Amino acid sequence: MIRIRSMIIVLCLAAAAPVAAGGASFDDDFENATLRVDFYQYGDKAAQFMAVDRLIRQGAWAGPVRHLIDPLPYGIYVARLTDKDDGRVLFEQGFDSFFGEYRTTAPAARGVVRVFNESVLVPFPRRTAIFSLGERPPGGEERTLVEIEVDPDSVDIAHDRPAPGAVVVSSHVVGEPHHCLDIAFIGEGYTAAEIDTFTADVERFSELMLSQEPYASRSDRINIRGVLLPSAESGVDEPTRGVWRSTSIGASFNSFSSPRYLLTDDSRALRDVAANVPYDTLLIMVNHERYGGGGLYNRFCTFTAHGPVAGYLLLHEFGHSFGGLADEYYTSSTAYDNFYPEGHEPAAPNITAEVDPDAIKWADLLTEGVDLPVAWDKEAYDEADLAYQAHRRELNADIAEATRSGAPAAEIEALEQAELDHSLERMAEVEAFMKGSGQTDLIGAFEGAGYVSEGLYRPQIDCIMFTRGVKPYCSVCRRAVNARINVYTGDPLPPAMVAVR
Repeated sequence: MIRIRSMIIVLCLAAAAPVAAGGASFDDDFENATLRVDFYQYGDKAAQFMAVDRLIRQGAWAGPVRHLIDPLPYGIYVARLTDKDDGRVLFEQGFDSFFGEYRTTAPAARGVVRVFNESVLVPFPRRTAIFSLGERPPGGEERTLVEIEVDPDSVDIAHDRPAPGAVVVSSHVVGEPHHCLDIAFIGEGYTAAEIDTFTADVERFSELMLSQEPYASRSDRINIRGVLLPSAESGVDEPTRGVWRSTSIGASFNSFSSPRYLLTDDSRALRDVAANVPYDTLLIMVNHERYGGGGLYNRFCTFTAHGPVAGYLLLHEFGHSFGGLADEYYTSSTAYDNFYPEGHEPAAPNITAEVDPDAIKWADLLTEGVDLPVAWDKEAYDEADLAYQAHRRELNADIAEATRSGAPAAEIEALEQAELDHSLERMAEVEAFMKGSGQTDLIGAFEGAGYVSEGLYRPQIDCIMFTRGVKPYCSVCRRAVNARINVYTGDPLPPAMVAVR
């Protein structure tokens, strides 16, 4: 055991010397420290604004030291550091935000203004730099929303310590952060009496993640830790059911009025807890058995740890927040309106509006001789799944009503069991449908993706980004996630991925 672990560490350290933009080394432009920028983002569908709130110097930088200029085109927004004197771009990284999703909802379209707090991490500059946040809308020109000067010696840069009292679990730590992907599971809704449950959950989901590709074959370059600031109460808020809990980072179901959408809008609390460990990406592991989760690219993902499809939620939502993958499903309801604007190619690597085999973004992976779009039994799938989704909404509405009205526990449990049985039955039907299609290995363009039935296409008939269950990422998704891992390990990216930009 000791010999194996030592060898893995050597592999992580053996990566090439870090090089920044313009040929300079990371050490020339940055200290080995993290600059956290807290900011506000507010507005509605028609207008948006950003304002920087505060700058905080935190622990050692765990992010990329070679791919400092984001080589992948994901994220509606972009954070950038530029050298004040010579104008060189020192660091650039795309991300999505809570407000960015809010702008696609009906309230935002009606002009309802909302404010969200957000945070981004950048390496700590050695010299005065310009920090900016910009928007890069689909099909539009990038525009700067806020820009400030960062003097690394300024007394206005806070040196706040991480949230005290946190429990840290080192589940799978194999190398130095600069050359490994550092994943942090942040516990939410676990009380002090449930620390052992949290520890067991971190180990369980670390093992699951490292058993799936592409994480399994990259396990010698992935560190996984868990961090828990115990909550006053167990569980999280469930607004539609009239349930409210006092928890450490404020996660809640019913984000954007979707009962299963589980997020936190308290970025500060989340980052304060996470700062107890080096991290590149965050997974919020929620102490709950109800189906729920969510993911925002380069921010975090959430998943409930104790339901029957918790493993699926972990892998699916992490595909969003880390891999930049889009949802491939289109029959279930969402709070979004025109999430992928018609007439523009989505930036996400796993969905497309293109059916020209020479122009499609996964052209090099297409099955030889395949006709695009691929004909599949979409009508039968849609009919069955739309019926399932309608009944599922009815059951969830009944559960919410029973909970709010104080119905007997046995009645609520019976409704919850009926919803679970209905979901598991549909999962089995879908699995049989996919296997019976004879198309599971075909890589082409299957119509139906990105929340719309027509005009957007996914690479394969099935994938964990399309239907539920612990199953593989499709070939295109797997390559995209692998490329993101390479950003943090410093390995070269596949040319086809970089060319997307």
